[in-house]
Formats: sequence, C-alpha cells, structure tokens
Amino acid sequence: MPFGDTFKALSDPTRREILTLLKPGSMTAGQIVERFDTSGATISHHLNILKQAGLIEDRKSGKYIYYELNTTVFQEVLSWLQTLMEEQHHEKD
Repeated sequence: MPFGDTFKALSDPTRREILTLLKPGSMTAGQIVERFDTSGATISHHLNILKQAGLIEDRKSGKYIYYELNTTVFQEVLSWLQTLMEEQHHEKD
C-alpha cells in the first residue's frame, strides 16, 4: 500500500490533533471545528485530506456528518514499520 498520502496527512499538527480528538469516538464536523481557533473551511480542508488518506471515515446521519478513525490504515502502517524494524534487527545479527 502506498503511504504517501498517509504520511502527508500525518505531517500536519492540526490533522494529528483531529485524529486525537476522534480517538474516543465519532464527532460531527461542528464539534471538531469548535475545538480550534480557525475557520470551518480550514478544518473541512484538513478533514478532506485525512479522508483521502484513509485515516478517517465519514457517515451522514440526518443533517450531520460524523467523522471517525479508520484504524485499518493505522494497522497497515504499524505492520509496515514492524517489518522494517524486524529486518533491521536481522541485519545486525
């Protein structure tokens, strides 16, 4: 799996903070915007980047859109990093 979009999304502190906010569970876009001193359009842009990277998913419920973590992508990144660590360990032996 290409991780370019994932690492680009993770490189921004605002996007990392959004991911931290979503850790306990889903939130509406409005709830997320309330936590930042920036415009709704800016947060919407960050949410779109996170969604394109597969780090979050959205679902519509009535008039609200809820965002939540997509842990599958995190598991894939961790698995890849674990493989790198194992390969490095084996090369040192």
